[in-house]
Amino acid sequence: MKTFPKPLSAQEEREYLRRCKEGDLEAREVLISRNLRLVAHVVKKYQQSGYETDDLLSVGTIGLIKAVNTFNAEKGSRLATYAVKCVENAILSRMRLWFQTSIPRAEKNRDGVFWHRYPRICISFALLWTAA
Repeated sequence: MKTFPKPLSAQEEREYLRRCKEGDLEAREVLISRNLRLVAHVVKKYQQSGYETDDLLSVGTIGLIKAVNTFNAEKGSRLATYAVKCVENAILSRMRLWFQTSIPRAEKNRDGVFWHRYPRICISFALLWTAA
């Protein structure tokens, strides 16, 4: 089983952040790949939520990419501290969208007239398409 690369030291992180700010795409990729362990750690908290781990990892990685793109080192915190909040925010936002997904249903009232009802049920697109 392949493991995640080791996290960056504080000195390495500062160097890669400086290079990333100057536009170095390789430094950006290193920052993202070296912090994937953090995404996996955050996703563990949401594994019992009923959503696929792969989906949560994908959404968490998007949050990590946003964190790397918007991080400001001059505020005095480390990237990991900022990234945890961005990853959790991305996961919770996506979970809210999954929760709001509804299936339209046509029902007949007492007069025999059909009408559509949109119940709010917790179902993801993945479950919707696998059931069909």
